[in-house]
Amino acid sequence: MTVDHEREELIKILDSQRELFRITVRGIDDEQARQRTTVSELTLGGLVSHTVNIERHWTTILLERDPNSEFDVSRMDSEYRLDPEQTVAGLLAEWEVVAEHTAKVIRELPNLEDSVPTPTAPWAPERVYLTVRYILLHIFREIAHHSGHADIIREALDGANTTYQRAN
Repeated sequence: MTVDHEREELIKILDSQRELFRITVRGIDDEQARQRTTVSELTLGGLVSHTVNIERHWTTILLERDPNSEFDVSRMDSEYRLDPEQTVAGLLAEWEVVAEHTAKVIRELPNLEDSVPTPTAPWAPERVYLTVRYILLHIFREIAHHSGHADIIREALDGANTTYQRAN
């Protein structure tokens, strides 16, 4: 497999996973997006917000490669919420821009094997270096992980689920 082919496959699988997530929130309004449907604090809008932010966060890490970076724990409280001035449509449009940027980054980074310093955090106090490829797969994992959460919340909200909605 050529490097270009691998990069295009990474872009394609990220696009596919994003599309599944978008199907999960298709047809909901902003009030529904803020509604809790389980004992968890998670909402559909909060998950979209977090997923957009996490993809932006990791592509920034890929580009900046700051060996002294620290994860800003203070942002965690607001990241899982759909703020009053935010809309699901606005976040999904923002995600499109972030996704285009991610694809550009994937295509233009010189080497998928490059080692990238990751931010330290309370749960990871020692600096860890990961390959570009690993970080891209981590972005995929984050989207897939939270897409599953979103599917459960959506099903509890109105009975819809991604599997059946894909047919519509």
